[in-house]
Parts: sequence; C-alpha cells; structure tokens
Amino acid sequence: MHMLPGFKHLELGDKEMVTAYLQGDRPVTSELTFTNLFIWRHCYHPAWMERENCLLIVMQTKDGSLFGLPPLGQGDKVKALRFLADELSRVHPGAGICRVPEGFVEQFVDRSEFEVLPDRDNSDYVYLADDLINLRGKKYHKKKNHLNKFLKTSAYEYHALDQELVKSFLEMQEQWCQIRDCAKDPDLLMEDYAVYQALTHFLELEYQGGAIFVDGRMEAFALGELLNENTAVIHIEKANQQIPGIYAAINQLFCLHAWNDVEYVNREQDLGIEGLRKAKMSYHPHHLVNKYILVAKWIR
Repeated sequence: MHMLPGFKHLELGDKEMVTAYLQGDRPVTSELTFTNLFIWRHCYHPAWMERENCLLIVMQTKDGSLFGLPPLGQGDKVKALRFLADELSRVHPGAGICRVPEGFVEQFVDRSEFEVLPDRDNSDYVYLADDLINLRGKKYHKKKNHLNKFLKTSAYEYHALDQELVKSFLEMQEQWCQIRDCAKDPDLLMEDYAVYQALTHFLELEYQGGAIFVDGRMEAFALGELLNENTAVIHIEKANQQIPGIYAAINQLFCLHAWNDVEYVNREQDLGIEGLRKAKMSYHPHHLVNKYILVAKWIR
C-alpha cells in the first residue's frame, strides 16, 4: 500500500488506542471494530493517524486504490474529513471516503463540498435480536421449521468458543475450505486467512464465538462481538451445507447464547451478491444501516 505521510499500518499493539476511540464514539457500521480491521488487514491494509482529536483510517481496495473511513472521535470531524480528503487526493485524485453512515452525513457533511453517493451493496442488515432468537410469527414460519427439524433430528451440542476449542474451530475452517476449494477463489482465500487471524488471536481480540457439534464433530460456527451498547455484529458464520437446517441453527443458537441481552444484531452487508441479498432479506431486517461514499468536489 502507498503509505500516506503520517499514517501507520495497523498492528495488534494499536488495539487499546483504537478501542478507546470506538468506545468514545460508538459506531453503527460493521467495519468499525478493531477485530474487523485487524483480521482483514492483509486484504485492506488499514493505516491510521490522529488528527483534530480524531482517528483517521485509510484502506486499500483490491486494485490498489485508496479510500478513507469516516473520522472517529470527539474532535473536529468536519476539519478531519477535509484533511483526509486532501491527503487521499495527493495519491489518488477523486478517492472517496467510504462506508459513511447516514447519521454522519447528516451531521458533518456539507453537500456543497462533497458529493454524497449511496452505496447499497455495503449497507448493513440489522435485525431485532428477539426476532432471530424466537422466530415468531408467520414471516419466520419456514425458518422455524428448518430450525426445528435440525433440533429434533440431530444429536447436537452447542459450545461457546474458548481457548481449548480454537483448534477445533481451525480444523472446521480448514475442512470447509477444502470442500469449497478456497485455493481457487481469491475472495474465499482472503476470508480463510481472516478467520485464521481471528482464531489465532482469540484471547487478544476479545470477541465471542459459538459452535454446533453433531455426533461429536464440529459442523458450524460463528464469530461476533459488540458493535455498540445495543448492537452485536456477526463477522463470520460457517456451516456444513449437507446438514439440513444447520445454518438456521447456528444463527439462532449463537444469538440465543451470546446476544440475548442486546436489542439488535448486525449481520453485515451483501456486497451486491444476489444470493446473499436474498438470504439476508429472508430474515426480515428491522432496518438497514445505509452507507455512502463522499467525494470532495474541490479536488476535481
């Protein structure tokens, strides 16, 4: 990645500093957790600096171009945003500030200075935790049937992730990747490495995980963490597709055991993938966290 002056590559040792900014300015978008930034750093190469009492983060796309994330913190976000746009333009004229939530746009963005472009493919799906746990009502009838079929026909156990189970999680991820032939799919290969980073740094990153064992063998797992005071975010979810209802089961059981004390569950974006969008809509989101791309008009 082309390093911008004054920016530093994100490392594990930055966790306390980044977390302090996140706790003082609680995010609503799924990208903004230290765990997410850290485990995907091989893909997006996040770099940071402090400016105007804000934390600025710059990322890299697959084609090597740069983009910024909205400034974090209690400082002057309007000035920080202008500075970030200027710095990005020195390397990539027209580079955007991306994954910007609606609330940030309304509060800090002057539309005479920035073009505001909707980014539907990166909008987060947010559900009521109670809906995902209890699957009440007619709209969840099919989901409830899939779940009940699994629960009634499988000799299963649910376990929360701890240090003793990390090896089993890694083994299941390896098996999942062999079945999906991750080596031939760059996106799956990058995700595989992100899962490896998450699991091998489980104690330091302090997220939560859960797994389903069927007949003593792990067949599904999920990883997630608190995003803000009333919302959890699910970063990773994997299951053996050959077992009917197991995806419905890991979704429901992880929420039941790990997130029954929060109001909302953010299940991230669909990236414009039709099948993923259909799957996420099938759980009837309470709302979407709409995101935008900001392009500075004065740089053109």
